[in-house]
Amino acid sequence: MLVASKPAPAVGLVGYGQWGRNLARNLAALGALRVVCDGDAGARDAASRHHPGAATVADASAVLADPSVDAVVVATPAAAHAAFARQALEAGKDVFVEKPLALTVRDGQALVDLAAARGRILMVGHVLEFHPAVERLRELVARGDLGRLRYIYSNRLNLGRIRTEENALWSFAPHDIHVILRLLGELPVDAACRGGSYLQQAVADVTMSALGFASGVRAHVFVSWLHPYKEQKLVVVGDRKMAVFDDTLATGKLQLYPHRVDWVDRMPVAVKSEAEIVDVDDEEPLAREIRHFLECVVTRTPPRTDGASGVDVLRVLDACQRSLERGGVPVRLGGVPADVFVHETATVDPGASIGAGTRVWHYGHVMPGARIGRGCSLGQNVFVANDVVIGDNVKIQNNVSVYEGVTLEDDVFCGPSMVFTNVVNPRSHVSRRHEFLPTRVGKGATIGANATVVCGHDLGRYAFVGAGAVVTSHVPAHALVLGNPARVAGWMCECGVRLPLAVDEREEHGACSACGQRYDRRGREVRRA
Repeated sequence: MLVASKPAPAVGLVGYGQWGRNLARNLAALGALRVVCDGDAGARDAASRHHPGAATVADASAVLADPSVDAVVVATPAAAHAAFARQALEAGKDVFVEKPLALTVRDGQALVDLAAARGRILMVGHVLEFHPAVERLRELVARGDLGRLRYIYSNRLNLGRIRTEENALWSFAPHDIHVILRLLGELPVDAACRGGSYLQQAVADVTMSALGFASGVRAHVFVSWLHPYKEQKLVVVGDRKMAVFDDTLATGKLQLYPHRVDWVDRMPVAVKSEAEIVDVDDEEPLAREIRHFLECVVTRTPPRTDGASGVDVLRVLDACQRSLERGGVPVRLGGVPADVFVHETATVDPGASIGAGTRVWHYGHVMPGARIGRGCSLGQNVFVANDVVIGDNVKIQNNVSVYEGVTLEDDVFCGPSMVFTNVVNPRSHVSRRHEFLPTRVGKGATIGANATVVCGHDLGRYAFVGAGAVVTSHVPAHALVLGNPARVAGWMCECGVRLPLAVDEREEHGACSACGQRYDRRGREVRRA
């Protein structure tokens, strides 16, 4: 029993390889293993011998079509993870996927979105999350026992388990990347990776990844399946203590070293101390992980290693892979999709959302929480503040700051060095963050170079603010405004050509000389005919 008065869910296991057998053992121990699926007859025979109470099938469709199966555990080769997980979610099953969640960020995010849309549990098998020593290490870091973290490195080395469908980076590094992200609570801002392919062309057997974080922490992840002995070690260096997690040890897997560095005659001198062994439980991490998944299925609570955390790991792996392919050139992250261009001098903070095809040019900075649509262009030195909303196909020229409270609808053009404000009476010594006034710029509007838009005023659809104008009141749709303060001086077509319409209060009609579109005007209101 996992939850009082509730039986364990019925689980179908897809994949009965080396790791799948461990998963089956733990599922069976918890009374959850209903069926094992594997295309290999020998694997099915082994499953029948070890788990006679579970059915065996060769085709995963039989598992997905079985209404008695509540959840599916995917332990296939990594290249098939995303496809099987998607099929299971579409069949209405909760899903546990071994790491990595997928082999691309896009496929991983699609699984997260699908699980949310179907109301299904999606969990990724990052087993170190449930290792008692790692859990204890996280407690020590969170409590400040190590002090301020400086540096993390991990070695995951062995001889064997050589794969063909993914390289050593994707096979070994997800374990340690996940732990590093959880310890720090942040994504890296950049990643660099170098490696070598010695057994198979274009399949790296050895990689060294270097991650840089906004907090100043740096991390290195060294993985290899061409190593003379097994090593699984994580070292966390703080300014008060250093921690070592060595998973190859039978006992004493987590040790603290209260080393320090003193300064003598202005020179650093290392002062070493004896290691302190940290007591931890000895329960099998995989047993804890599978129990957690089954509890999430029963209680409908999000798992600790949910799909979103799996996608975070994919983002880091993707950046490392791109760096590896470029000979070790650093790649910036920030949660930016692969179909978004960010110049190497620009910064996109984690938590920002950017649509496909958008380009962020030299020295730009997009803050967390900003939402930018598809096909946008942000020129040199453009700043986008937290929680700003920008639509599709927006073009922001050089040296523009889009502050909190500003919303730019689709197809807006912001000319070079134009200015938005968000406080009408700023004082350096008075905080007025709670007084920000919103500004909405309507679809298709144009703001000329060096113009200023004083906060709290909206620009209507297809409005046109002339160069150097200062907007101090609402601008009607299609209005051309000039001067300081900006005054209505005419009317503009959607295509950007001035219309033959007057500014007075009479009613009139006219057509654009360029595109022929006709408009009706009633006072300060212009509409397409």
